[in-house]
Amino acid sequence: MTSPSTFALGRESGDDGSFRRQESQFRRWVSDEPDAEFPAQAGRYHLYVARACPWAHRTIIARRLMGLDDAIGLSFVDPIRDDSGWTFSGGEYVDPVNGFSFLSEAYAATDSAYEARVTVPVLWDKQTGTIVSNESADILRMLSTAFAPLAAHPVELYPSSLRREIDELNDRIYENVNNAVYKAGFSRRQEVYEAEVRGLFAMLDELDGRVSGSRFLFGPAPLETDWRLFTTLVRFDAVYQIHFKCSLRKLVEYEHLWPYARDLYQWPGVAETVSFDEIRRHYYLTHPMINPSGLVAMAPAASFDEPPGRESVGRR
Repeated sequence: MTSPSTFALGRESGDDGSFRRQESQFRRWVSDEPDAEFPAQAGRYHLYVARACPWAHRTIIARRLMGLDDAIGLSFVDPIRDDSGWTFSGGEYVDPVNGFSFLSEAYAATDSAYEARVTVPVLWDKQTGTIVSNESADILRMLSTAFAPLAAHPVELYPSSLRREIDELNDRIYENVNNAVYKAGFSRRQEVYEAEVRGLFAMLDELDGRVSGSRFLFGPAPLETDWRLFTTLVRFDAVYQIHFKCSLRKLVEYEHLWPYARDLYQWPGVAETVSFDEIRRHYYLTHPMINPSGLVAMAPAASFDEPPGRESVGRR
């Protein structure tokens, strides 16, 4: 069986040479309301993810932090993706729920007319045989709210008292960090690329200042926004600084962001969600328009296992 979609990431370009990410098309919600179309039920839903993908990674982390391993299944796609899309190539990359060979089969089962790029993560409803959502921000939010009653050890990632501030900072980090590295990497004009890189590092500079006096973005515990930022930071020096030419500075050169990123990496349960090997192989081997040689850059020498020493930051 072949994939019905050959719409690749690097082709999402505007006439001005900018990268314009496609909008997620499946954005339904799991809810704890009694008449919900998709009620929160243990064993009903399954996550299709890629360890390499930062958007999927945020949902992997939330599932682990909440203790939803028994309530929501998880399958990994192969990190090496070509124009046939994300695949279940065998071994550890299999789909035990539907036996799909391509993730695009989940999209076709949900909408036979779907023609856009196939993305991860996917929250799949086993009962109806359809995709609930392919929007990582929505899935992350559902995992920490609607699914909280099913969690073995729920944590508060979206406290009601901070929701407005969280939403505002989420939007700024998405535009100026999470998606900015892609907008820089897939730019097709020099002036567009340079503008994106300048904006990216302006935001990183601001965030470095913010965490200079606070252990995490909103205080002593990491919230949703921290994890949304982390999945970009953990890939920064290994991939984005080199592969996407985000080259003004390295993460390790930031006085506060670098130990902050290590603090998140060493948070209980998080390090095992990170596969630097899959991350590096995915980016360097699946973007021939950027890296036609297919050489995989060597891993940075700096270690995320170095003690961050941030436990007392922000305490008076």
